[in-house]
Amino acid sequence: MKASAFVLMAAFLISAAVPVYGQTSQENETCAISANTCLDKAKILEKRIAKLKKEIKSGKTYSPEEMKSLEQKLQDAMDQLDKVEGKK
Repeated sequence: MKASAFVLMAAFLISAAVPVYGQTSQENETCAISANTCLDKAKILEKRIAKLKKEIKSGKTYSPEEMKSLEQKLQDAMDQLDKVEGKK
């Protein structure tokens, strides 16, 4: 009985951990922030903001929809940083 309960518990825990390995770094950052498990949220958000600003200024040609999406992501990240820092 104990052995089957242990096997069942182990299978459940392993299946819950598997989706983490399929995420991109940005998804991992977002997940850590939304789960409030990140020890240094502000630094992660600052890195994300810097990446988005660099991407916007990179000179690549984006459609208006893509540019609007990048700007919205930048604004969202800046809002999250303000909340983390207690500015809002």
